[in-house]
Amino acid sequence: MTFAICNELFEGWPFDRVCRFVREVGYDGLEIAPFTLAPRITDVSAADRAALRRNAADAGIEIVGLHWLLARTDGFYLTSPDRAVRHRTAQYFIALAQACHDLGGSLMVLGSPKQRSLLPGVTTERALDYASDVLAEVVPTLADLNVTLCLEPLSRDETNFLNTCAEAAALVDRLGHPNIAIHLDVKAMSSESTPVLELIRCYAAHAGHFHANDRNLRGPGFGDTDFVPIFKALDDAGYDRWVSVEVFDNLPDPETIARQSLQYMKECRAKELSA
Repeated sequence: MTFAICNELFEGWPFDRVCRFVREVGYDGLEIAPFTLAPRITDVSAADRAALRRNAADAGIEIVGLHWLLARTDGFYLTSPDRAVRHRTAQYFIALAQACHDLGGSLMVLGSPKQRSLLPGVTTERALDYASDVLAEVVPTLADLNVTLCLEPLSRDETNFLNTCAEAAALVDRLGHPNIAIHLDVKAMSSESTPVLELIRCYAAHAGHFHANDRNLRGPGFGDTDFVPIFKALDDAGYDRWVSVEVFDNLPDPETIARQSLQYMKECRAKELSA
């Protein structure tokens, strides 16, 4: 597994400064929230994408991919009963996939709870149909660009659609395409009745990505979540991809969070490997 960090933690910093800092700290990858680049990803020109990719490469950082795909946008909705809205949403996901590819990334995490919760009169079964309709339109582009779209289960405090790993995995199975996978997030898994380690053992082998954080919304090591058994469960499941720090509580400051999260994860990884 390789460690990355999400860039919205450094919102307001120049992109080249972010890249240099996270590399100096010791991360290998940077995961990007599109809203940190522009109001919509389509506002980021081909020339700007190329420059961002060069900034990362010059700093020795790999751009992992994108997350918070629909955050701070309007007009898009994964489970809308309106066919035109679903098509518009699919087309925006296609634009995001192209941007991800242009930036050098290979994955996108679909969380965006505010753009997927059930609308009035829409049942869960119908929402699954609508979501499948949107994602099926995106699949050919994902395959062409070799980008994987990872579906993120989120707690009921955030949304009422796709709340468990089992529900997300069922939608992945329904779509039945290698470029659609499940995403695992420690904070989100902590909201389930099934223990986190059991969820990892069950789903990590098929996961496209993994977010490291604490159930308290802070970084790894800033709460009581023990990452030694988490890393062991990931290893046992054969997960050998990115582990990316994503936090929702930015205290005390980005620099401290980035440094201490990575230091803690490396210490846990060393303990797990030596056990």
